[in-house]
Amino acid sequence: MVHEIQDERYHVADEAIYDAFFLMLKEKELNKITVSDVIKKAGIVRSTFYNHYENIPTLISAIEDKTIQDIFTLMESFHPKNDKDICKSYFLSLCNYSQKNPFLANLLQGPGEDAFFEKMMTMFHHYVTKTTQNTTPTVHTKEEFSYMIACTIGSTIGVLHKWIAEDFRTPADKVADILTNVFLAGMLPFMT
Repeated sequence: MVHEIQDERYHVADEAIYDAFFLMLKEKELNKITVSDVIKKAGIVRSTFYNHYENIPTLISAIEDKTIQDIFTLMESFHPKNDKDICKSYFLSLCNYSQKNPFLANLLQGPGEDAFFEKMMTMFHHYVTKTTQNTTPTVHTKEEFSYMIACTIGSTIGVLHKWIAEDFRTPADKVADILTNVFLAGMLPFMT
């Protein structure tokens, strides 16, 4: 029971650190955020921060990994048929996640962190490889199928980049509609 309480406190402190970091991203540039900024915003003591992370770069690395895992989980949950509602729900989830995660939004707006994009592209490569290994396309080769998945990922990132660069001016629901229509009209017919 004591171990469960400690685990919960650790998780709560970790979430406070993440939330504080995300709030600081709205106030400062990524490379200007300090441990002092994060602990003040999180309402924790310095030792709590250091019990979780060695420094700001290790926090950033953990946030990168969590962001990639969250995106991968969204991708894994997407099993499109020709159902517009399923597709729109997926793309709306992706839009909402991008809006709530200022770290991701910051990177998609102007990628300056090569390490994050390297990790993300590696994850996408593994996803495409896994998906094509588990699929037996009837009309196209596995290579063609893998390129179409890569095209879908690339176009989605491009749309998110434009939307974020325009400060989320277009409602998320409309962006999700655009992504859904592009996927259903252009990508899905090629992939089936």
